[in-house]
Amino acid sequence: MSSSAPQLLLINPNTTPAMTRLMLGVARAAAGPATRLTAVTGRFGARYISSRAAAAVAGHAALDALAGHRAAHDVVVLACFGDPGLLALRELSPKPVIGMAEASMQAAARRGRFAIVTGGERWGPMLAELAALLGLDKRLARVRTVAPTGADIARDPAAAYDLLVRACCEVARKGGAKSAILGGAGLAGIAKIIQPRVPIPLIDSTIAVVKAAEALAGKRGARDPLGPTPAVGSVGLSPGLSRALSGRPRRKPE
Repeated sequence: MSSSAPQLLLINPNTTPAMTRLMLGVARAAAGPATRLTAVTGRFGARYISSRAAAAVAGHAALDALAGHRAAHDVVVLACFGDPGLLALRELSPKPVIGMAEASMQAAARRGRFAIVTGGERWGPMLAELAALLGLDKRLARVRTVAPTGADIARDPAAAYDLLVRACCEVARKGGAKSAILGGAGLAGIAKIIQPRVPIPLIDSTIAVVKAAEALAGKRGARDPLGPTPAVGSVGLSPGLSRALSGRPRRKPE
């Protein structure tokens, strides 16, 4: 597929279609006019990912979604802020894979030290660990979580504006952040609304990952330095994922 008309596959590994629709709407508005986007929602798992246990299941759901998606695409977007299953997706995907948190942190790091503002207190240590994995922990000034989860915020975003503004101003004033990421599909579209009330640039994680994915279109996926993934049998998985793990080729669309 031509890099001038990239096809992005957005995988939302939670099981809330409304979250997928919210993210897809913001993604389409941010994408170039030629970019085509397809979004899929996790077939199983948590309604919203707000814990390590839910994230572990979401990693499986993301792999399942990739293995079950048979239409052509140029780039896989892991559309969950926290990137559950990111490295495993790269292991199985022949096309480039980019995570929402990964793309956002990379964009923010180019401005200097950055903060993350997101919903759900358990995300604090999880995102700090991801920043370390990505080699960006020295650039991360702070992860500032707010009490409502991303799902709560998505249901009534206007009710969270003041809370998010205070959190963003706090990380600018006390944390020394030069920018702040509003992280999560549930917060998609909010950054531009509250930006006039915040003294540092805000990064919308959905927009950041779409822009990063468009830049990856036409490039080869990451190759494992250890070589092809060892074939292995499995029990109880979807046919597509079982086939992917076994090393058998994907079936062609009928």
